Order: sequence, then structure tokens, then C-alpha cells
Amino acid sequence: MVTGKTTQDMSKRAQTPLQLSFYRVIFGTETRAGKWFDIILIMVILASVMVIMLDSIHEYHINYGVLFLQIEWAFTLMFTAEYLIRLWCSDNRKGYAISVYGIVDLLALMPTYLSLLLPQAAPLLIIRVLRILRIFRVLRLLALLDEANDLARALHNSTRKIFVFFSMMILMATIFGCLIYVIEGPEHGFNSIPHSIYWAIVTITTVGYGDVVPMTPMGQVLSAVGMLMGYAVIAVPTGIVTAELTLAQRLHKERAIRAARNCTTCAHVESDPEAVYCRHCGSSLPAPGHQPEDEA
Repeated sequence: MVTGKTTQDMSKRAQTPLQLSFYRVIFGTETRAGKWFDIILIMVILASVMVIMLDSIHEYHINYGVLFLQIEWAFTLMFTAEYLIRLWCSDNRKGYAISVYGIVDLLALMPTYLSLLLPQAAPLLIIRVLRILRIFRVLRLLALLDEANDLARALHNSTRKIFVFFSMMILMATIFGCLIYVIEGPEHGFNSIPHSIYWAIVTITTVGYGDVVPMTPMGQVLSAVGMLMGYAVIAVPTGIVTAELTLAQRLHKERAIRAARNCTTCAHVESDPEAVYCRHCGSSLPAPGHQPEDEA
């Protein structure tokens, strides 16, 4: 019987020293070269996205369209080479290819090649901005990984509550849409229930495009109620996530307090688990988790 761990090990390939060197730079952030590679890659991605955005401006496209096209192909060839090198040096090619990063890297290449057959596919190059997801790897360089994990944990813990909230909002929009359809009807622009639900969503979220508006007194009253309810519920998702973040910060502080140590010389409280010497008097600190002999 083959265990999951053994199966995972079998999926990995032996790497040559050259492949291992490339792997450490391209996939790792532990080395200086790996850190600089990620930073430069993100700068290049931002530059390629900027070119796409500038090319979408009509005046710039008329004057510099050929230059933008040449630059875009240069970026595409560069990213293609990077993607192939990632596949070549990876110890688990299939794992990288079907990972989030691998799929995004591949999708970022496709629009340029598709534009040779379908010119209208060129604007899809904006999908390249998704490669900025790699900035989460660079967060290690900025010592913000704990904060990113706290935010991700808060969003994950809020998923069910937010799902219930949006389900209630969909139900509310459906009820308001049906009511306004009955009150106003097609003669006032509410041609169907789906179109009326669209109006309800625009009204409850207080966006107010104004493309269709109620004309009867009852319809205007219903619209006012929808807007007031929108103000009441629009802050709910923010409150849910904020509550989870507050809880995460409190737990983080409690863990820090539990990890705190007292200097045996001056009794100064040291909460940094990495500290070796007391920042107050310079004496050696007990190891984390160490208990004095009279408390052991």
C-alpha cells in the first residue's frame, strides 16, 4: 500500500545542480537572488499592464500602436521563457502546472498568441495583472506575512456569515423586484421581473444608475424603503470581517502575553520570543517556556 506521502515523493523528479540553482531563485524567497527575482518580476508585470492600459487610449494607440505591439511581444516572449523555465526546473511539474500560480502564468500568455487568430482577444491581456498575486510571496521580504495570514484567516472565518448575508440580500432584492414589477409594470419601464430585480439591487446598494425609476407614489415609497434598508445593511460585511480581525488580534496578543518572559535580574517583561538578552539591563533571558525552579 502506498501512502499519500510516498505518492507525493514519487511525483517529484531528481534535479540537476543547474535545475536546483534555477529552482532556488525562481521558486524561493529565502536567498537574496530569489527575493530580487520576485521583486523584478512584479515590476515587469506592472510595466506590461501599464503598456496594455496606455494602448487602450485611442490617441496613444494611433501614435504609438506599433511600438506598444512590439513591447507587448517582448513581454510575452519574456514571460513565455520564464514559464518554460519554471516547468523545466520544477521538481513537480504537474503540481506547478495545475497550481493557482501555474494556471495564472499560463493564462497571462494566451491572449497574445490568441490575438494572432482573434484580434478581439487582445484586451484579455489585462488578465496579466493577476500575476501580481505573487506579491504575497514577497510579503516575506516585508515581514508582513503574519498580518497577511491574519487577514486571510479572518476572511476565511467570515465566509459562512457573509454567504448567509448575501443570500438574505438576494432574497430581499427578489422580493423588492417582484413588488415593483407589480406596482409599476412594463408601462413604466419595468419590463420583466429579472429587470425589476436588477433595479432592486441598484436601489438597495444605493448606486442609483437612474436608467429605470418608479413613477407611481407607491413605487417611490417602495424605492425609499429599499434605499433606507440599503444604508442599514451595507456595513454588515465590513462589520463581520472587522469582528474576525479584532478577535484574531486579541488572540495574537494573548499568545504574546503567554510567551512573555521575566528577566531574572530586573523583572522586566520581554514579549519577543526571539530575544536572548534583556533590553532593559542586558542580562541573559530564560529560554521560552522555561519555568523557575520554585514554579516547576
